[in-house]
Order: sequence, then structure tokens, then C-alpha cells
Amino acid sequence: MISISMKNVEKSFGKNNVLKGVTFETYEGEIFGLLGPSGSGKTTIINILTKQLAADSGKSFVAVKSEEIGLVLEYDGLWGNLSSLDNLVVFEDVYKIPHKRTLESLESVGLLCAKKTKADSLSKGMRQRLVLARATLHKPKILFLDEPTSALDPVTARGIYDLIRKLRDSGSTVFLTTHNMEEATNLCDRVIMLYDGRIIEQGAPNEICDKYNATKTLPDLEAVFVQLTGGGLQ
Repeated sequence: MISISMKNVEKSFGKNNVLKGVTFETYEGEIFGLLGPSGSGKTTIINILTKQLAADSGKSFVAVKSEEIGLVLEYDGLWGNLSSLDNLVVFEDVYKIPHKRTLESLESVGLLCAKKTKADSLSKGMRQRLVLARATLHKPKILFLDEPTSALDPVTARGIYDLIRKLRDSGSTVFLTTHNMEEATNLCDRVIMLYDGRIIEQGAPNEICDKYNATKTLPDLEAVFVQLTGGGLQ
């Protein structure tokens, strides 16, 4: 079943045409990756799908109610003077979530030991984990993740990957942007490659790599981007 779709979406800011006929679909129970260099239009796509921006033309569709969506975006929105636990407790009444699940959510991202620590005292990586705990607290049907492991050490990142896979396996759609090619290859079921506002390739990561594997060695998605655009994902 389709969970997210865009059809011929265009978006400009003044004379800058950011999205140029973007079309794709995602399905229930998959991890879907959005890859592209800075300025390619990734954030604009997420902002349109989450109704923070309106497209100039084309259609976009998200198959769930707003309260069934989880968001991990660039701005973390944490209350700095509240503890890690209290940042989540605020949402217990909103989502009718038992306190036990709130504690489990903290534990799932390795922050149970920091439950009494104020958000302003957390490291960048710990704040990122707290934001992910908050975003998954209500077990969303669609989870938008913008560079979810960018500030995390490899061990913690693997724990986050496990959490993302569990959400996928429970039927949720996970939509993430990433510059980490290993992350995209190992985590995503399908990806789209965005360059200068256009989708230049899409499909399963391994299939895309095989398609551009002229040397019969194992290329990665970064190498594919270089072939397609003459540059990487900087």
C-alpha cells in the first residue's frame, strides 16, 4: 500500500527552481532513502510532505493523519531546562502513552541513565538520540528522519539502525535523508538520488550499484553519484 507519493512536484523560491517534476512513491513497511548533495532539494521535499511548505504545482500525498507521523528534523525542538525524561513526559498525555513506554523509549536509544539530565547538558549525539526517542514514542506509521545518525558514534548508530528496522518490521514507513552511503546501502530498501531538483536514479541500493558496476568490483552509491553527476554528495 502506498504511504507517500509525489507526482510532478515543482517548487521555486524566486528565480531558483528547487524541485523540477519530482515523482516517486513509498510503501508501507519500507525504509526509503533520499540522497543528494546540499542544495539538491531534499529538505524542500520533506517540508512539502509535512505541510510546512506548499508546492507550486503537482500533487503530494501522505496516507496517515498528522498525529501518526514522527519527525526528526534539523531543529531538535527540545526544552533545554527540562530533563531527558520530562521532554518525553510532556507527550504522554497528548498521545495517551503509558509512562512505562516512555521509559522504554529512552532505554531504546541508550538514554535511560541520563533521564534526569537536562537537555541543555546533553552532548549533540545524546540530544539527537533524545529527539529520536521523542519521534518514535507514539510508534508512528510514518517516520521522517533527516540525517538521523550524523552526530553519533558507530556503536550508538547501530542501535538506532536496529530501532529503525523494528519500526519498519512493524509496518511503519521510514523516510530518511542521509549522506552516509554505507548507511543507505545497508539500511534502505529503496532510495532516490536527487540532483539539481531532479531525480536522476532510483531503486534498491544494490541494484543501482550493480547497474553502474562496469568494472565488476563492488561500487557504492557515492561512486554512482560521481558517475551520474561528475561529483559526490558534498
